[in-house]
Amino acid sequence: MTKPLEGRIALVTGASRGIGRAAALAFAAAGAHVVALARTTGALEELDDEIGALRGTATLVPVDLGDAPAIEKLGAALLQRWGRLDILLANAGILGPLSPLTHASPKEWAKVFDTNVTANWRLLKSVEPALQASDAARVILMSSGAAHKCLAYWGPYSISKAAVEAMGRTYAAETVTTPMKVMMVNPGPLRTRMRADAMPGEDPMTLRTPEDLAPHLVAIASPDWAETGKIYDFPQGKVLTPQLPA
Repeated sequence: MTKPLEGRIALVTGASRGIGRAAALAFAAAGAHVVALARTTGALEELDDEIGALRGTATLVPVDLGDAPAIEKLGAALLQRWGRLDILLANAGILGPLSPLTHASPKEWAKVFDTNVTANWRLLKSVEPALQASDAARVILMSSGAAHKCLAYWGPYSISKAAVEAMGRTYAAETVTTPMKVMMVNPGPLRTRMRADAMPGEDPMTLRTPEDLAPHLVAIASPDWAETGKIYDFPQGKVLTPQLPA
């Protein structure tokens, strides 16, 4: 039986743990060659072993997403080696401070936006020529329910994720006449380290896992996916269309 991502080239950021790791494994099991980007070499090597056990293949990129010169070179390297990029899962991100909005320091504010927004814009800019060379490019940006709930004390994270959604919707509008599809994903509360940091009193065993989400990311990454500029909301299990305020 043909695998849904057979022969596709997939770049996953934040691939060493959590959602990124689960997605990398699921993409590999579905037939994609995974370009796994993360800061930690040891964790990437463990991921590579697991992908190998699935009879999949991977290329490891031990780079910090904030390393602008390295990210700028990445797109050209992908294009030179494979001639295209079929899937971009821009998953890497940070929580930042949970405090009153005006209590965040300029340094903390800048770090959240540099990581969650600017680095992903820089990544998209770098790999765009490789995406354009694909017959069915799929771009997946990780959002959050925080982008809409705008809860007290979640300011930098919520605002940065709202910016990520705006970036994705804008890029979807700019590529709507091309084979590319651009989706945002709200994973909801999952059993990840970031969730544990945000909710230290929560029982993690009450939460679904990144592995539960992964098959849905495979579906969005597949050439058969037809939606663009929308949000896949995992808690509700459906695609949402962004609406203007009522």
